[in-house]
Amino acid sequence: MSTLAQRPVLSDLVLNAGGSQIWLKRALFLVAGVMALTVSAKVQIASVPVPVTLQMLVVMVIGASFGPRLAAATVGSYLALGFQGLPVFAGAVAGPAYLAGPTGGYLVGFLIAAWAVGHLARAGWDRSYLSMAAAMAVGILCVYIPGVVWLSASWGAALGWENWYAYGVKTFIWVDALKLVAAVIAFPAIWKLVGDARA
Repeated sequence: MSTLAQRPVLSDLVLNAGGSQIWLKRALFLVAGVMALTVSAKVQIASVPVPVTLQMLVVMVIGASFGPRLAAATVGSYLALGFQGLPVFAGAVAGPAYLAGPTGGYLVGFLIAAWAVGHLARAGWDRSYLSMAAAMAVGILCVYIPGVVWLSASWGAALGWENWYAYGVKTFIWVDALKLVAAVIAFPAIWKLVGDARA
């Protein structure tokens, strides 16, 4: 579980599979990632003030399969589209006001998590169940820390300062952990299928 080695991530199996149009393949991955984030935002369980969606799983999968640069570019593009007002977020509207709302810290956390998990995947943490679980734990922290800090700072007075854990963590943490079990199982299994010699 080296932290220094630069190893391939799953997207490299496609990017490096012949042909010279790597930039086009990267662009297609980016577009597909933005679309997946948008769809996952709309699949949600209503909760107040932050909805429960499938985005945590999608962010982690993008990070682990794209690597840090492409993953950060993908999530950054998604956030930029939402900032411009396109309806890509969980709410019916988007724009700067939405990012300034209670979910803003979590959305910024998605960018940090995608980059961090991408780096860990590049170091080979997606090759075993234990290290992949550790990578997912790091990703969760990257989302929850800015999310809870922003929620308590911007909405603490309205929610009650004592309720930051209930509204910012308790509602989501076990659901997110269960969703990420799929990634913890899938990535090492995929590498075994394609052959770790290619990794």
